[in-house]
Amino acid sequence: MSDRRQLRAYLLVTLCYWVFTLSDGALRMIVLLHLHDQGETAWGLALILLPYEAAGIATNLLGGFLGARYGLKRTLLLGLLLQAAACGMLAADAAGLTLTFVAATQVLSGIAKDFAKTSAKSYVKVLQPRGGATALYRWVAWLTGGKNTMKGVGFFLGGALLASCGFEAVNAVLALLLLFIAVVAATTLPKMPGAAASSLAEVVRQDAPTWWLSAARVFLFGSRDAWFTVALPLFLVSCGWTPWSVGAALAVWVAGYGLIQAAAPHVTRPANARAGAAAVIRWSGALLLPLAPLAIALPRTQAAVPLLLCGLCAYGAVFAVTSSLHSWLVVGMHDDGRSVERVGFYYAANAVGRLAGTACSGWLFAAAALPETGLAACIAASCVAVAGATACAVPLRRALP
Repeated sequence: MSDRRQLRAYLLVTLCYWVFTLSDGALRMIVLLHLHDQGETAWGLALILLPYEAAGIATNLLGGFLGARYGLKRTLLLGLLLQAAACGMLAADAAGLTLTFVAATQVLSGIAKDFAKTSAKSYVKVLQPRGGATALYRWVAWLTGGKNTMKGVGFFLGGALLASCGFEAVNAVLALLLLFIAVVAATTLPKMPGAAASSLAEVVRQDAPTWWLSAARVFLFGSRDAWFTVALPLFLVSCGWTPWSVGAALAVWVAGYGLIQAAAPHVTRPANARAGAAAVIRWSGALLLPLAPLAIALPRTQAAVPLLLCGLCAYGAVFAVTSSLHSWLVVGMHDDGRSVERVGFYYAANAVGRLAGTACSGWLFAAAALPETGLAACIAASCVAVAGATACAVPLRRALP
């Protein structure tokens, strides 16, 4: 494949992934805020979102297998179409929503997300540019950082459109957007043939560096979702914020950390995977610097919201660099042609962390007597998870040559 065709394919994959993530962020926000407005509790909302995360554990493993065997184009298109179906289901039955029905659509959305994510990030390895580890790091960082920026835009659009257009109309628009981008991808994206010898067992059969990186990923994303998924938006609502303003706040946070994630190769310049793992140790440990003071001070101050926003912005900046290093390592620390299976296994671990964080966020916030003490408990749990992420990065560095 020529350099021009390679770049064009990368840009199209990036566009598909970004549009998908825009819809995913918007869908999460409108479901969360709409059901909370209908009187659903924090724990009830967490239970609705848990199947979304649980589906990701199996789907990432399956996505790695299917992508390796049948080609990445098919699994990417499948992710886009399943997400369109989830949005269409919510638009078609907006008047008669039940928790079971919404949870079912979230399972479908979770499956779609993991097919799209595994396919897009594996495409980057297949389309790897010239320039070695540094060039690959830039491509992965741009794909992932831009994706998170688009998720932030999705949070904002979800909150704003829910307030202005209504639940049914927003879901219908998202479904049509996803169908359009799926048609574009189907007609223009190059095929990536699979490997007939690939088996499902190969997805699970990984080496020590992949296992340690995946374990670190579990704790890293558990540390984020322990406060982000349920506790933070409901805390802001308890402070009198409107759905529009909650969506805007989460959008700024996610978009900001996405921009920093895209710029991470200019912040950290590891020469090889071992140096990258050493950087992961430093950056993971630094996440405690903004979190620990927040957990202590939040229930004891009258300026809870300004303190919270400043602390979580600092956390987001460090988290962005750490996550970017993780995403580069999983595709860059080996060159054995098994990147699809490895990415699937790694993001199954990512889903485990999100599942644990989401459950923790809903349970701790619901169990607390006051919103500020509930959020502080969630942030304290995040500190514990950060310690786990840092600890797992130490044997990762030792396992790399």
